[in-house]
Amino acid sequence: MISLTDAAVGKVKEFIDQHEGLSLRIYVSKGGCSGYSYGMALDEVHEEDQVFSQEGVAVIVDPNSLPYLDGSRVDYVDSLMGAGFSLENPNAVSACGCGHSFRTEDSKGAPNSCSH
Repeated sequence: MISLTDAAVGKVKEFIDQHEGLSLRIYVSKGGCSGYSYGMALDEVHEEDQVFSQEGVAVIVDPNSLPYLDGSRVDYVDSLMGAGFSLENPNAVSACGCGHSFRTEDSKGAPNSCSH
């Protein structure tokens, strides 16, 4: 399961209100300086996707990404240092200093140089 904070729900609702019929997709891809990178996009639900719903916001996760993201919590932070989504992932055993890349205990992915 993936959960969102109240701040994340509010910000995602702003986006999906402007793009009717789309939901928030969260995914994992190989790469990044720690092995795997997080990604988020507005997208349509596909047949094989797992959909989590919270306060009217649908979060889509593909079956390959779900094991890496299960139990994660998405937040939206707006501070003096900038604004954006952050992801707290209990499956990550280490992360890149930029916070966009991680690895798990069972899988190291395909590390690349950090370009953030």
